Amino acid sequence: RRARRRVTAGANALDGVLVVDLTRHLPGPFATRELLRLGARVVRLEQAGGDPLRAMAPGWHARLNGGKESVVCDLKRDPGFGRALCARADVVVEGFRPGVAERLGVGPDDLPDTVVYCSIRGFDGDGPWAARAGHDVNYLGLAGVLDPAAPVLPPVPIADLAAGALTAVSRILAGLLLRERTGRGSVQRVSMTDEAYRLVQFRRGGTEAIPAPLLGGLACYDLYRARDGGWLSVGALEPPFFRTLTELLGVPELAERQYDPSAQGELRTALAERIATRSVEEWLAAFGDADTAAAPVVPLDDVALAPDPLGDLPEHELGADTAAWREELGLPSPG
Repeated sequence: RRARRRVTAGANALDGVLVVDLTRHLPGPFATRELLRLGARVVRLEQAGGDPLRAMAPGWHARLNGGKESVVCDLKRDPGFGRALCARADVVVEGFRPGVAERLGVGPDDLPDTVVYCSIRGFDGDGPWAARAGHDVNYLGLAGVLDPAAPVLPPVPIADLAAGALTAVSRILAGLLLRERTGRGSVQRVSMTDEAYRLVQFRRGGTEAIPAPLLGGLACYDLYRARDGGWLSVGALEPPFFRTLTELLGVPELAERQYDPSAQGELRTALAERIATRSVEEWLAAFGDADTAAAPVVPLDDVALAPDPLGDLPEHELGADTAAWREELGLPSPG
């Protein structure tokens, strides 16, 4: 029997899928960037003057939107153009406050029922905050994410990128799969506050004696400063890893008390004192290839990862594709 050929998921998964992006700023454009990465064709429908991010953070804008087409349309004055473009799409992504897309004629009921329609919003559509303005810090605050670390802000906008954008991508892909099975589109609604709350629930994963282990409850999972001022991340949750780490650190007697609730402060102090005796590089050399689950905390500017293929895609100038899409849709140029 012939072996079935395994297909590697990658840049061609969404070939032939047209996405119309009505969003601006960060969550929506990041989501449609991920769809572009999977092979979709993405058309941004922008207001006159474009996404405010073009002027506020042009570097971010270029990175988020390279490779996407840009169409300028005033949805209030020319609703037919926006509606016609969205009706052609397989996926429409919007980030307006509740009711705005409907007033502009590009709500889900204005479009064919084959469209997968995704709304990314800050708050629950029926809650008391539904119509209010907000940004990442507000959503995280309301979801309880900021409480344990306030007044320190997270180093990345978690609600925008994870709770909002990546949740939207997963819902859109599920919607496309459902359409493949049924022939019908769907409406997907993403609340960044609600989804951030889902993420922070993992903070409640510990016991009364030992707080959640991934949030500082265990000494074997923490950050420790080395002699040179650098940091080591220690993630030796499993006993074999922690045992190997303590042996290489020269404190093997600590291994037996790894999970002892009453010993966590003492363990953390002992590990901190020992790690502070050498530089990060010296410890890495001492660890060699052993499974210690310890790694350096690398400065952001020094991180070397595989290049992002989307980083090389050119950014379309504002409105560069407007005329082509008007012609494609059979619409005259505005007077």
